Amino acid sequence: MQRKQPIPAEFDLIVVGAGHAGCEAAMASARLGLKTLLLTINVDRIGHLSCNPAIGGLAKGHMVKEIDALGGMMGLWADAAGIQFRILNTRKGPAVRSSRAQIDRAEYMRVVQRSVFSQENLWVFQDMGAAVLTENGAVSGLRTELGEVFPARAVLLTTGTFLRGLMHIGLEHFSGGRMGDPAANSLSASLRELGFDLGRLKTGTTPRLLRDSIDFSAMQEQPGDDPPTPFSFRNRTVPLPQVSCWLTYTNERAHEAIRSGFDRSPMFTGIIEGTGARYCPSIEDKVARFPEKDRHQIFVEPEGLHSPEMYPSGIPTSLPFDVQKKMIRAIRGLENAQIVRPGYAIEYDFVPPTQLRPTLETKAVPGLYCAGQINGTSGYEEAAAQGLWAALNAACKLLGREPFLLSRDQAYMAVLVDDLVTKGTEEPYRMFTSRAEHRLLLREGNADERLTPVGRDLGLVDDDQWRLFTAKQEKLQAVLEAMHSIRIRPDAATRETLESIGASVPGKAVELASLLRQPQMDIDRLAVFCPELAGLDREVLCEAEVQVRYEGYLVKQEELVAKFKSLEDKVLPEDLDYGSVSGLTREVVEKLSRIQPRTLGQAGRISGVTPAALACLEIHLKKLGLS
Repeated sequence: MQRKQPIPAEFDLIVVGAGHAGCEAAMASARLGLKTLLLTINVDRIGHLSCNPAIGGLAKGHMVKEIDALGGMMGLWADAAGIQFRILNTRKGPAVRSSRAQIDRAEYMRVVQRSVFSQENLWVFQDMGAAVLTENGAVSGLRTELGEVFPARAVLLTTGTFLRGLMHIGLEHFSGGRMGDPAANSLSASLRELGFDLGRLKTGTTPRLLRDSIDFSAMQEQPGDDPPTPFSFRNRTVPLPQVSCWLTYTNERAHEAIRSGFDRSPMFTGIIEGTGARYCPSIEDKVARFPEKDRHQIFVEPEGLHSPEMYPSGIPTSLPFDVQKKMIRAIRGLENAQIVRPGYAIEYDFVPPTQLRPTLETKAVPGLYCAGQINGTSGYEEAAAQGLWAALNAACKLLGREPFLLSRDQAYMAVLVDDLVTKGTEEPYRMFTSRAEHRLLLREGNADERLTPVGRDLGLVDDDQWRLFTAKQEKLQAVLEAMHSIRIRPDAATRETLESIGASVPGKAVELASLLRQPQMDIDRLAVFCPELAGLDREVLCEAEVQVRYEGYLVKQEELVAKFKSLEDKVLPEDLDYGSVSGLTREVVEKLSRIQPRTLGQAGRISGVTPAALACLEIHLKKLGLS
């Protein structure tokens, strides 16, 4: 390994925070040649999975695939530390099928730290960010709690839950960014001094249980897929042994225990000020909001191959510890379970994201970027996607390139960023497939086709990844060509073959593609007519099958994208005086002035901006000679 160079006198980019957003950002920045500093409160926790030991899930798996397709790291790290892989929603359409992996928590940190510490152009320092420094209104560096001053051309804040973090267990509360780590209190004050509005959000985690105290025979075993499908397009296999998860449920006795603690719940007594996640509520919230439900699922997940702890997913809580114990012991299989770490809630400051540009650079302070939970999101995958997005844009700006901006029909991460900076959020934002209006175009299987050429142009996709991608695309095009060029005539011999593979016999000569569109047919059975299919990779065959089977729908989606593209292509001047636009209401002027949309299309997605208001904007642009 090449010896690391001395720490620079000035950095191109300082990344504050070494969670999923920070690590993804720091790696991308350094790989693009920028002198990068990764500042973290605790070097030992770089790459830590603060909540559940899993990566991926519905829509989240799509973003991991997109990160990988662009040349990012999360997919590779997840594959190296994954101990159970599953494709979710396999009985539904291809647009909503998503990958998910259980992760060995300790191994994941080892893998991430190995990458971070060995990466050229990347330096790591343990300290806490105290103040963003500016000169002439733009970022000039960062001051730490130890009083160190690091000059920099750009700063990226990926602070997670650490900004004025406050943890709650029952009526007890104490400062911290997560259990065992201190909160970052000075940085919030620095942001306020720079003119930022800050909000308050809340999230929570479950109690951790001692593996040897759990009766797994009373639960339903949940094995993974065999063989496992890796996240990364660069991998064919995964290295670690695969293990099962286990399913159990809450019951009325557990619910009685939960209700007995409502009078000491920080959520119900008003102690917690932050808004919690709508789609990942605490167990006490679920019991209160859905009294008609007599049980809730609990997936008991391993924390690692050799970890003594298990993670009971589905019961995040901030109830008093005595209530947590009663709840756990009322659940089937957990009657004798020992709690190793209590569940808790944490509330923290965030920067409402309408204060950001689509590049995730702040509007108030040029050179200052935000990514991850500081922008109001929840989830490792949302954070990593933003970290990569922000780092790529910081690099583009510093290197004099055009911004890295994808459209909503190109990537889930584009939907995520556009939703945040256009609509904002008042609760922790979580990605769902339903948020993407073009989700049939945004499948996991074609993330590389959509984004790997983009990553190559940026310089993040290396030669090995590019060779794998081009080889796959050549095979895919060959299969698609075969599906449309090979014709089947319903003679006696062919009729017998068709019946043997379960295909309906057509009344005339048809392409293989026509056979594949029959509801009961799959591409593997067509190998009798095209023997070359038998030796191809599974991912090539699956993607070819989707493209052929859904060809008509995909064409319609592309037509819809083209219809609205004209709005996305009309860029609005940054200094546009919306008050001078004739026909706009006061409310619309206020919203447009605050959000400063980049394009007419983005303006149309702002709540309250009507088609009539868009027409007024178009007319105004024509008067200015900009349309």
